[in-house]
Amino acid sequence: MNNYSFEHIQFLKMKKKEKLFISLFRLLIIFFVLLTWEVLSKLNIINTFLYSSPSRIINTLYKLTLNGLLIKHIFITLFEVFISFIISTVLGIMIASLLWSNSFIQKILDPYITIINSLPKVALGPLIILWCGAGIKSIIFMSLLISLFITIINIYQAFISTDINYLTMIKSFGASKWQCFKYVVFPANMSNIISTLKINISMNLIGVIMGELLVSKTGLGYLIMYGSQIFNINLVITCIFILGFISYLMYCVVNKIK
Repeated sequence: MNNYSFEHIQFLKMKKKEKLFISLFRLLIIFFVLLTWEVLSKLNIINTFLYSSPSRIINTLYKLTLNGLLIKHIFITLFEVFISFIISTVLGIMIASLLWSNSFIQKILDPYITIINSLPKVALGPLIILWCGAGIKSIIFMSLLISLFITIINIYQAFISTDINYLTMIKSFGASKWQCFKYVVFPANMSNIISTLKINISMNLIGVIMGELLVSKTGLGYLIMYGSQIFNINLVITCIFILGFISYLMYCVVNKIK
């Protein structure tokens, strides 16, 4: 037997209905877009050679699944995203914590972090290949260049925006800087860290695909490049849809973290 009041139970029911309606409308939007796209292609209003169609995408997906290529390429891309996501998240939190704890180091490194973050990463592609070789190291390095500095900047900004009243109170009890960070700064910014991880996922995925476009012979990025070279728009758009679905699944996983 629960101890919830009638009003609280009604509130929970209302939130559940709201969540259900949101999910329903999301599905309806996707369904409407795909249906409109398919109808326009069937009526030859749009050129399917340039824009493909949902039915052609499903057919391409089916063929890729049958020959076993799809699972292989998805697994490789997911592996590269996972490795770069873990590295960029751990390093990002560690460096942001260091910058918060030492304002002297922060003042020295701040312009360099901003400059590196603003560099066009694609232009660094040839250098990355020379430094890391034409393989997975280059792909992960490209992903880190795109995601790491955004992670550092966002988490650091969250740390320095912590409510000063909380810090003043804990300092009045003689807390050290480490204790301030452990008991106030880090816990108070968990929601900001989770939000940064959501951004980090998309940045890692972008970085991996960019790296695969440059050097890889496997992965979804490679399939996109290969499809564009042989003018197979169906393959290109199918891979883009798969990437969108992967990004959504990863977003849902991070969103579950409390």
